[in-house]
Amino acid sequence: MEHNIVLLGSDINAYYMARCVHELYGVKTDLIAAERIRFTEFSSIVNIHYYPELRTSEGFKEALIDYGKTHLDLGRSLVIPCHDIYVRLLLENAEALTSYYVFNCPKLEIADSFLDKEIFYKTYADSGLDFAKTIYYDCSVTKTEPIPVDMVYPLIIKPGDGIEYNRHHFEGQPKVFKATTPDNAVAFIDKVKASGYKGTLLVQEFILGDDSNLFDSVFYCNSKGKAELATFAQIGLQEHSPTAIGNCTVLINGYNQYGGTQEVVARLKNFLETIGYTGFCEFDLKYDSRDGKFKVMEINPRQARSSYYLAALGYNLIEILTEDVFEHKQNSFALVDREYLLSMVPKSVIKEHIYNEDYKDEALKLWRRGKKVDPLKYKGEHSLKHKFYLILRAINYKKKYRQYTNTI
Repeated sequence: MEHNIVLLGSDINAYYMARCVHELYGVKTDLIAAERIRFTEFSSIVNIHYYPELRTSEGFKEALIDYGKTHLDLGRSLVIPCHDIYVRLLLENAEALTSYYVFNCPKLEIADSFLDKEIFYKTYADSGLDFAKTIYYDCSVTKTEPIPVDMVYPLIIKPGDGIEYNRHHFEGQPKVFKATTPDNAVAFIDKVKASGYKGTLLVQEFILGDDSNLFDSVFYCNSKGKAELATFAQIGLQEHSPTAIGNCTVLINGYNQYGGTQEVVARLKNFLETIGYTGFCEFDLKYDSRDGKFKVMEINPRQARSSYYLAALGYNLIEILTEDVFEHKQNSFALVDREYLLSMVPKSVIKEHIYNEDYKDEALKLWRRGKKVDPLKYKGEHSLKHKFYLILRAINYKKKYRQYTNTI
């Protein structure tokens, strides 16, 4: 390996990015992380440096300078954030870190416009993207007013600032809340306010359809702001537990029961290039059968927890980055449309909990043909503890899907 690579985080995103390094170079990857997470804690393909204060600006800067000073023998390290908070902290401290690191991430103002959902929807209202009807609720106001009567229930309520929302814990705190009546909408908002969260809540119309109405689109835009790579995948299942809902567990790249893939991808590509986006990003979309549009729910300014399927399709995410930032290689745009299944759950969960029969049949067909991948199951992983964790995780998934029925 000609250059040092360091990952920020210890979650599933960090694991599969380390897997990409190992597949490409056959070496362990250094992780800088704030906490022990089972995805990486026992892995044989990573070295983890824990810094408890990593999620603070000063702690982050201190940790990265400390690491960077001792890893200049191969030149500046390629640093890759694997969580929203590390994207934000890296961009915020970029000037202090430039002597030690290179990276390809969006500009700070663009990242901020994605991470704060109120700013996101307001900034890009006229961008050509399609969105669900949205209103904004200010949690700094003392009295909780009812949702306007022209909003038809059920409604989705989610934080405008997810990073700040997660700093204020309360019992049963969901990632996204589905309000079925005016009373439980107000009750939930009161809970959020009581936790100390003073930001904005987004109240959106609920788009009908189960998990198979959801879509995932990953893009890579080079350091010149040109899109080089895109995927478009139909999701079959997402996490169903309240704290993890919205995270994909089953998807099929290159599969779209509703059609219009080329048109949608062209619109997303034009959007990113117009705003000068750089780096990886992931669009979360939901197909709305009422108007035939793919509504953008959010955009993550990084690769997402499910994005490893690019590597399974022959596009190693680490190789893409290193060719850009170190070799300054530019590639023409490619839509990766080959069908491939990503599944983080056992086959039995697909059989029992995907109710879209055509989608289920396609997923099982790809499984039988070996056209599937689980980012965590890697033949180069030699840790028995990690493998045992995956066995327990599979058992737990079976229990979770029986316990929780998704209604979002």
